[in-house]
This record gives sequence, structure tokens and C-alpha cells, in this order.
Amino acid sequence: MACSDYEKNITSCNCTYPGCPRKGSCCACLRHHLSRNELPACAFSNTVERTWDRSFTKFIESNK
Repeated sequence: MACSDYEKNITSCNCTYPGCPRKGSCCACLRHHLSRNELPACAFSNTVERTWDRSFTKFIESNK
């Protein structure tokens, strides 16, 4: 997925965080979350994403 293709990216972005300035900007989103030792919303199912727990531990736990 191209980072600069906002229109295409926004259609598959499952981030539910209100007012997220990186929504649809995959490169910025990934950079932001990795800098915080997290994964972006798209790494999680919609149900898990709604918890806003983006930790690697939550990712492993939800993918067992």
C-alpha cells in the first residue's frame, strides 16, 4: 500500500481513535506507533482495535 495514497488508505483504515491526525497516512501512523513500541490499528481485528491497546503483548494475545 502506498503511503501517499490517502484516498485508498482511508477506506481500509480501522482506527477508531477520534481526531487521529495520522488516519489514512500509513507511513506516519506506523512511524508514530513503532516509536511508542506499539502496532497500528490495522494490525488488530476491529474488536481488539476498539480497546486502544496497541501493545505487542495484546497483538500476541489476540493472535493465539
